[in-house]
Amino acid sequence: MYFKQFFDEKLAQYAYLIGCQASGEAVILDPMRDIAQYIDHAAKNNLRIVAAADTHIHADYISGLREFAAQGVKVYASDEGDADWKYEWLINSKPGTYNYELMRDGDHFMVGNIKIEAWHTPGHTPEHLTFKITDGAAADEPMGLVTGDFIFVGDVGRPDLLESAAGMEHVMEPSARTLYGTIEKFKDIPDYVQIWPGHGAGSACGKALGAVPESTAGYERRYNNSLKAATSEDSFVKFILEGQPEPPLYFARMKRDNKIGPALIGGIPSPKRVSVQEVARRAKDEDTVVLDTRLEPEYLESHIPGSLLVTLNKQFNTVAGSFVTEDQEIYLLVDENRVSEAVADLFRIGLDKISGYVTLQDFKLYKDQGGETDRIEVLDFKEAVKRGQAGSNILDVRKRSEYENEGHLSDAQNIAHTRLLDHLNKVPTDKPLVVHCAAGGRSAAASSLLKRAGYKVSVVMDSMAEFKKHHPDLVTN
Repeated sequence: MYFKQFFDEKLAQYAYLIGCQASGEAVILDPMRDIAQYIDHAAKNNLRIVAAADTHIHADYISGLREFAAQGVKVYASDEGDADWKYEWLINSKPGTYNYELMRDGDHFMVGNIKIEAWHTPGHTPEHLTFKITDGAAADEPMGLVTGDFIFVGDVGRPDLLESAAGMEHVMEPSARTLYGTIEKFKDIPDYVQIWPGHGAGSACGKALGAVPESTAGYERRYNNSLKAATSEDSFVKFILEGQPEPPLYFARMKRDNKIGPALIGGIPSPKRVSVQEVARRAKDEDTVVLDTRLEPEYLESHIPGSLLVTLNKQFNTVAGSFVTEDQEIYLLVDENRVSEAVADLFRIGLDKISGYVTLQDFKLYKDQGGETDRIEVLDFKEAVKRGQAGSNILDVRKRSEYENEGHLSDAQNIAHTRLLDHLNKVPTDKPLVVHCAAGGRSAAASSLLKRAGYKVSVVMDSMAEFKKHHPDLVTN
C-alpha cells in the first residue's frame, strides 16, 4: 500500500493519497481545491487517481472534490445526516454530469487491493464519515482511520460550528451529545489502529490540536484530554463546549460553498502585475480590497491608504478570509517571489477575484516618488492605558477565552479579530480607538480594517503578558 500525507501549513490541513501499487490506482481523501499537486505526486509514483472522497462538508477550506469530479474521477460523498447536510451539487446535478456514489455507514469501495469503508461518525457535523483503510493484500482488518474532523491528535472536532459559524440555532449542545455517543463507539477500535486526522495544530476546528501528524487509537484514548473528559455525557459536553475559539468569519461561506458546489474557474487565477497608482485609486472603493502582505511594522509605518494588512504568514488564510468578502475584487502588495503562494492560499478559501498585484519594489518606488501613503500610530500598553483614562475606546481583539481567562484592561471591549468585520457596528465611533491583542499581530491587522472603515485608530504593539507582570493592578482578572 502506498501512503502519502499532504499538509498545508496555513490551513493546518491534511489530505491523504492512498494507492495500490499492484493495480497502479489511488484514492485521494479530503483534497483541497488545487488538485494538481495530488495528480502530479501520484504520477511521479506510478499511480493514477481513480477516486476521491471527503469525510464531511468542510468549513475551513474549499474541497477539491468537485474539481476531481469535473475531470471524470469518481467521487464519494456522505449520504448521512438530514436533508440540510447533503452534497447538493452532486444530488441535484443532471444525470451523467458526474460519476459519483453516496455512502452510508458500512458502505465501502475498492481501489485495487485497498478497501475504503465508511463509518458514520456524527457530532462535528451530522453527515461526518470516518474512513477505515484496509490493505487487502496484507490484512483483513483496518490499518488506520482517516478521521477527518472526528478524532485529532490531542483533541476531537468541535461540535459548536454549526451554531457558532453556520448560524444554526440551538444545535451546539445536541451536537456535543451526539459526538459523545460517537466517542463511545470509538472505544471499540483496537489500540493499534492508526489515526490519520484532518487537521493539526493551528486549525480552528478544535481547541487543542497536536502538531504530531498521526497517532493511534490506544494512545488517543489514554492521552487525548477531550476523550478523557468523556467519563459521562454531561462532563464531556461541558468540557468540549468550554473555551472554543471564535471561528473565522469565512467558515460559514465554506460550508455553503462545499454544500452547493464550489465554483469551477479553470484552476488557480494568474493575476497580472499592475501599477501602484491604479491600485491606490481602487483601494478606497467598497467593492475592491488591497491586501498588503508585508510585516506589521512596515505596514504601520507606511501603506497604501485603504489597504488591509494581511501578512503572508501562517495566519494569512484566516485573516484574509475574515476581512474579505467573496464579491470584492482583490489586489495584492506582495513579494514578487511569493505571488503564486498568496494566490493559491486565497483560491483555497474561495477568494477567486484576484485582479492584479504590485511588488515591494513597485511600492518603494511609488513612495520615493511622493505617492500618497498613510500610517497608523503605534503605542505601548502604558500609553494605551493613559489614552483609555483620557477617554479613548479600548478594543481587545483577542479570543474571548483570552479576554476572560488571562485578564484584560479595564472597560476594554472584546471582539475577536476573526469576527470583527461582522461586528463593526458594535464598535463606538464617537472617540479615538486603541486596539490591542496579546503581542500586536492581530491588533495590527484589525487596526487596518478599522482604519479602512473610517475609525481614528492607534494600535498597541507590545506584550500584554509583560505589561501584566509589571502592572498587575491595571489588568482586570
